[in-house]
Amino acid sequence: MNDASLPEPSDPLYKIGDIVRIKVAHPPGHRRTPDYIKGKTGTIERYCGAFINPEERAYGFDGIPKKHLYRVRFDQSQIWGHYDGPEEDTLDLEIYEHWLEGKSL
Repeated sequence: MNDASLPEPSDPLYKIGDIVRIKVAHPPGHRRTPDYIKGKTGTIERYCGAFINPEERAYGFDGIPKKHLYRVRFDQSQIWGHYDGPEEDTLDLEIYEHWLEGKSL
């Protein structure tokens, strides 16, 4: 079974321009979300699609259901406390939906 033949998940929760926070969670094992970004707030820059969950695939599971993947943009100064680069510097990371929370949460 290839990825394209798998059922699609429900509609994405977020859209371009939404402000989100990265969950602060430390589940055991390999995770694609870097620790330095947990708890930080960013803006959805792009919806990348729905994919098999690589965090589950890394341990031999099927990675189903597919997970929505977003590109989230962060201000560098918001990530690094003493960032002295240009104010407009940003960092884009691709983050799966299960790591995102709406800013009001």
